[in-house]
Amino acid sequence: MNSESPVIEINRLVRKFGAAEAVNDLNLRIRRGQCYGFFGRNGAGKTTTIKCLLNLLRPTSGEVRVFGLDPRLSEVAIKSRLAYVPDFVAFYPWMTVRQTLDYLASFRERWNRKTELELLGRFRLDEDRKANALSKGQKTQLALIGAICAEPDLLVLDEPTSGLDPIVRREFIRTVIGAYQEADPGNRTVFVSTHLISEFEGLIDEFTIIENGRTLMALEADEARARYKKIRARFAGPPPEVDFPGARDIHRDGRDLELTVNGHSEEVLARLQALKPEAISTESLTLEEIFVTALK
Repeated sequence: MNSESPVIEINRLVRKFGAAEAVNDLNLRIRRGQCYGFFGRNGAGKTTTIKCLLNLLRPTSGEVRVFGLDPRLSEVAIKSRLAYVPDFVAFYPWMTVRQTLDYLASFRERWNRKTELELLGRFRLDEDRKANALSKGQKTQLALIGAICAEPDLLVLDEPTSGLDPIVRREFIRTVIGAYQEADPGNRTVFVSTHLISEFEGLIDEFTIIENGRTLMALEADEARARYKKIRARFAGPPPEVDFPGARDIHRDGRDLELTVNGHSEEVLARLQALKPEAISTESLTLEEIFVTALK
């Protein structure tokens, strides 16, 4: 695999369960070094797609490649270079936290004991505690430690922070995942499926939104923010009725007019200015707001 080859490449993926299509003609291309967001409602096909990448499910049709390899033919080679944290994690219940981490480390060529020690302290996990005595959030913390300490080339996260309290969740996302990528810039890739889009806002380079197993939108994060804008205008009296190209979610409140635009901000601004508002302002939508807007 050369440096220009995508870490993950999916071409026309279809996965059916009986007559139901969980994933339908999905295409995806993730470059090395990206933090890539995979967004969609519950049941949109996100987890099914990830399981096809990991050879936990076989595609009905289409092509899946990870590191340029077919997961069905090169499962060991692929999984030796990635770490996966699912929504629901489970460990051998009789093992302690220490035994679990040592067990996970035994399968890896690399294991960062310094990072392990730091994360155990940060998450306040007792090394002598049995896995079956851990809460859901603590099990997630343990799984995340195991994933990060292996220093994989690819980190696959499926709702990785569910069950974590807000403080730990924010610290893990902003500090730990950021540090994981920064330790080897341009080479470490994160593929994250999450509902907590706002908390990954500063990390996401590019994203895909899927709906009913199909791609609804695929954009670079900066391009999406440049296209999707919220415009507010205040008038001397009640705001006028407007019907501008590309304008969505038009709201009036007293003297204020608020609307969302997708790629027509300059034209809308010019037409609003012609209506002589007292004040006018624009701001880019967040990725979470873009997600909500796209699904309306």
